[in-house]
Amino acid sequence: MGFYTVPYAEGVYVVDTLAYVAAGSDGLRIISASNPSSPNEVGFYDTGSSAEGVYVVDTLAYVADRWDGLRIIGVSNPSSPNEVGFYDAPTYAEGVCVVDMVAYVAGDSDGLRIIDVSNPSSPNEVGFYNTPGYARGIYVVDTLAYVADYYNGLRIIDVSNPSSPNEVGFYDTGDKAWGVYVVDTLAYVADWSDGLRIINVSNPSSPVEAGFYDTPGYAHSIYVVDTLAYVADWSDGLRIIDVSNPSSPNEVGFYDTPGWARGVYIVGTLAYVPEGSDGLCVIDVSNPSSPNEVGFYDTGDKAWGVYVIDTLAYVADGVDGLYIIEYYGKQGVEEEQDSGFGIQNY
Repeated sequence: MGFYTVPYAEGVYVVDTLAYVAAGSDGLRIISASNPSSPNEVGFYDTGSSAEGVYVVDTLAYVADRWDGLRIIGVSNPSSPNEVGFYDAPTYAEGVCVVDMVAYVAGDSDGLRIIDVSNPSSPNEVGFYNTPGYARGIYVVDTLAYVADYYNGLRIIDVSNPSSPNEVGFYDTGDKAWGVYVVDTLAYVADWSDGLRIINVSNPSSPVEAGFYDTPGYAHSIYVVDTLAYVADWSDGLRIIDVSNPSSPNEVGFYDTPGWARGVYIVGTLAYVPEGSDGLCVIDVSNPSSPNEVGFYDTGDKAWGVYVIDTLAYVADGVDGLYIIEYYGKQGVEEEQDSGFGIQNY
């Protein structure tokens, strides 16, 4: 439907008609999608080194900047964003999640950093927990932070006292934990060559594996809806796993996407899968046993991540920036072409 080129899009967070893009060495870019067919940049802020991730709450954008830590950018006036505060993390800031005025930063080799942002102009680290590996993914529920720790599995950190977080339990998932998704007392971990691991965390001090499914490829990302886990399985596409019985998950269907499935986002009966150099694939999962592709769009570079609101998918596409793609039914997707707009039918 439309696109806007930024130097290197790493991640995207959408609020209303504004897309906040973590654009690597070109910082935070704010793109207006009020007219999706003609998105335009309304503001930007150079965060310092390399913006890897972004999380927006109210009028503040929290940016994980690889070598320059956590940057807090005021976006009340999107055309003139300004830094209101920063915290220089010890090493790499890979991702950020904000809950109740506390920013949880996945700090790669420096584990989990806990930053008090109640005073945005003077954020301060109130605690940290140095996980043994590389903190890549984080999911916070109540007073527990679940960290996907590359090489060292799932770490469960009690953050009820942010100044003294402590690991209450861990489970060595076997391979490289890339992502984690938590529902009630179960943590679903995308564990690279070891596939999907389902960890019972009802007793956080003693997590146990409830079940697993060894996907054929390399589990990179996961999204769970009701009793189905959708796994982006790298070269083996989208795998749909029935987890109604966690002790015996079983694959009910799959779609072998043409590229490398890097992520997955579910809206209703549609799975949006960014596929690296093969763009965005839209898969109808209304019948999980027989998913089928209903649309695709070649974004140009490498589709890293996707965020979907209503019928619009916002895709972070490496050096080709932000793509805004509209899916409007099984007729296809509306896409930007050199000669104008066109329809790809299915």
